Amino acid sequence: MTGFRIIRSLEEAGDFGPSALTIGNFDGVHAGHRRILRRVAEMARERGWKASVLTFDPHPTVLVAPDRAPDLLTTPLERAALMRAEGIEQVLILPFTPEVAALGPEEFATRIVVDRLGARAVLVGDNFRFGHRHAGDTRLLESLGRRYGFLVETVPAVRMRGRTVSSSEVRRLIRHGRVAVAARLLERPCFLEGGVVRGQGIGSRQTVPTLNLEPGGGLMPASGVYITRTTDAESGRVWPSVTNIGHRPTFGGTGLTVETFLLEPLEGATPGVIRVEFCKHLRDERKFESAEALKAQILRDVSRARKYFRLLPACGLKGRTGSQADVGVGRGTGVPPPKTG
Repeated sequence: MTGFRIIRSLEEAGDFGPSALTIGNFDGVHAGHRRILRRVAEMARERGWKASVLTFDPHPTVLVAPDRAPDLLTTPLERAALMRAEGIEQVLILPFTPEVAALGPEEFATRIVVDRLGARAVLVGDNFRFGHRHAGDTRLLESLGRRYGFLVETVPAVRMRGRTVSSSEVRRLIRHGRVAVAARLLERPCFLEGGVVRGQGIGSRQTVPTLNLEPGGGLMPASGVYITRTTDAESGRVWPSVTNIGHRPTFGGTGLTVETFLLEPLEGATPGVIRVEFCKHLRDERKFESAEALKAQILRDVSRARKYFRLLPACGLKGRTGSQADVGVGRGTGVPPPKTG
């Protein structure tokens, strides 16, 4: 198979098989997900199958338990780009509809996994559940595999420093500002990406000039000051940086802002879209008695950030290379945007 593709419906999946397939939400594409994806790619290479993923949009809880729907770490396209970096060749982003939710485990396995996706092997995590009301588990999947002719391999969860790697644990860490720990579980920094918007000009007049990221949906790190790495999504230019998430209490602010100070000159046009990767939490946001006091603190933050990048230029992921540290999503990130269709 050549290239990489994203498929948006079962109707478009006519030539999907024969496939080595994994199934799940894969929000964040963390270390546990990556272990499964790498095993899928390895098996596909060995057997001459297509390394494939079935994932869902929206997240199933949006439909079946909307009050428990999580703030997502990644969009479907971001997940697909991260999967591609692990050797996946095709991703089916299946619309999660009431009809899909109503499929029992055996119906799901036969109608989708076998008949439509041509699965020769299905690889899943040890906590995998599937079918209506999560009625199916890995033991049932193995039984269905024997009956309908596909291999089943269960990949054990990844544990790091006494904690099981999961999307919910990554979300918890990010909400508490523990972005360095979250990065170890993700095998990459967590990030925000969006358009650069005009601020109120307070920074350029009274403290330091910043790029202001338009807060969007999804999971936001806790308010505070962070060492970050900022990328121009159009050109791929990268700067070490310091970012404040908060409400600018020194200036009586109320709305949430994401303000990034670049540690190196901008040199060129102001980016239209940036990605801000969070390397380390520096301090909590607090109110200062004056703009001068705030500026002095920012300069101390900058000094700490410069020292950090001298020691850990890869945003804290020391010793990691390739997809484990440098992969991003979208344009100008080292991972070409995936094709659809």
